Amino acid sequence: MAKTVELRRHTENDGDVLTPGGVRAAWEIGRGLAGGYQLAVSTGAQRATQAVACMLAGLGESVPGGVVVELGLRSDAEDRWRTLAGEASGSGLASFREVDADFVDEEARSLGAALERIFDSLEDGGRALVVGHSPTNEAAVLGLTGLVVEPMGKGEGVLVVADAGFSVEPLPSQVHHRRS
Repeated sequence: MAKTVELRRHTENDGDVLTPGGVRAAWEIGRGLAGGYQLAVSTGAQRATQAVACMLAGLGESVPGGVVVELGLRSDAEDRWRTLAGEASGSGLASFREVDADFVDEEARSLGAALERIFDSLEDGGRALVVGHSPTNEAAVLGLTGLVVEPMGKGEGVLVVADAGFSVEPLPSQVHHRRS
């Protein structure tokens, strides 16, 4: 039975705290989530944990596994990622790889292993909501699936499904409200 991870980037922030607009946006995203999560995951950064909490508040549904931290989804080399962003011709992983392929590939392997640990923690048919950062979310997808995804804007994300292999699809960027 398939396992699913909804991997999103945190919403608008000021430093490591969501802005009031970021709080509202995360809550609105939560109102449009599919729900049925077994687990919610943050990278441990306050902005990611706060976004997960706001999304779950908007969802209004209990998550049996609670909110956990997977530190492996947060790079120890954030300064290098920022430097790459300044040196690359674009904002995607392909542009970053043109500057330092070894670094991007090594980070992708490590971040992908963390994403795999989340999948391994899910029961068959289980779903998780994961909130992290860009470009490390995209690198985690690359490391796990071998697929390159577009850069994620604030609040955007992808749905990663593990069945007989992995599939990845972008999540709608607009908030769609669930029917009550």
